[in-house]
Amino acid sequence: MLLFQVSSGCPEICTCQPSSRTVDCSYRGLLEVPSNLPSQTQILQLQGNQIRMINYTSFVNVPGLRILDLSNNSISRVPPFSFHYLRSLQELDLSFNNIGTLPESLGNNTRNLTFLGLKNNHLQAVDRMVLETFTNLKVLLLKSNPWQCSCPVLALKLWLENFLYKGNIIDELICTSPENHKGNNLLKIPFELYKSCPLFTTSFPMASIHQHGPEHRNNGRHGYHGDHMEGSLPECEPKPKPRPANLRHAIATVVITGVICGIVCLMMLAAAIYGCAYAAIMAKYHKELKEVERITSATENGSPEEKEPLDGSLA
Repeated sequence: MLLFQVSSGCPEICTCQPSSRTVDCSYRGLLEVPSNLPSQTQILQLQGNQIRMINYTSFVNVPGLRILDLSNNSISRVPPFSFHYLRSLQELDLSFNNIGTLPESLGNNTRNLTFLGLKNNHLQAVDRMVLETFTNLKVLLLKSNPWQCSCPVLALKLWLENFLYKGNIIDELICTSPENHKGNNLLKIPFELYKSCPLFTTSFPMASIHQHGPEHRNNGRHGYHGDHMEGSLPECEPKPKPRPANLRHAIATVVITGVICGIVCLMMLAAAIYGCAYAAIMAKYHKELKEVERITSATENGSPEEKEPLDGSLA
């Protein structure tokens, strides 16, 4: 704790908590990242300021950072190697900024990252290769960006669905263009709607679709949309066979359908039993009713044997 307090000092405008190695500089009206941060800092809160720029020297003095919150600022660009020295970084939040692109080097030295927040920015697309460097990523927040869901987005769509298949978390990607996809969630748009797109040999290798067999298609949260190609189809056209968009939704649908079918079957069985019982009761009732009517009729009219003694006595 003493080292944390005196190694670089605590910026006057910030609050330092030695026990948790946290430096809170949030909502202080800062225009840039403070330069005199304690070198032992592990959690740095910079959200809610007016920071416009960061660069590769912004965090060079805090290599042990584990959590960095830069949300709610005015950052419009993330230069290459901005987080190059943060090898221990686990959570990075860049939400609510003005970021339009991500550098290819974003994940080069931040492979331990488990959380990446990019929602509410100006992102129209993200290179799949950038995301593939985050080998330990578990949560990716991307909503409220002006996503363009034309042909080039196929590579990103494939990566995201593989990401979900592994049990990770994504919020949603609502398309703003083209018009036929506007307002739709990219993760729920079937691959066959992109069958007219040309083959992208670099950004969208079709081989990565082929590798997922039928046993995988129903196991992911949104499932793989990659099919094996039939020989009669061009290599760039996926076999048009829709699959469930979300494994949890698919399982829930199957369970609910099974419960409903079970209830209907029980109701039908109960109705059948009731019908049989009712028919048996009515048959017995009609039989007894006829017997009563026969006895009543015989009693009212009398038989010849019963009348003869009466006639003889009168004689």
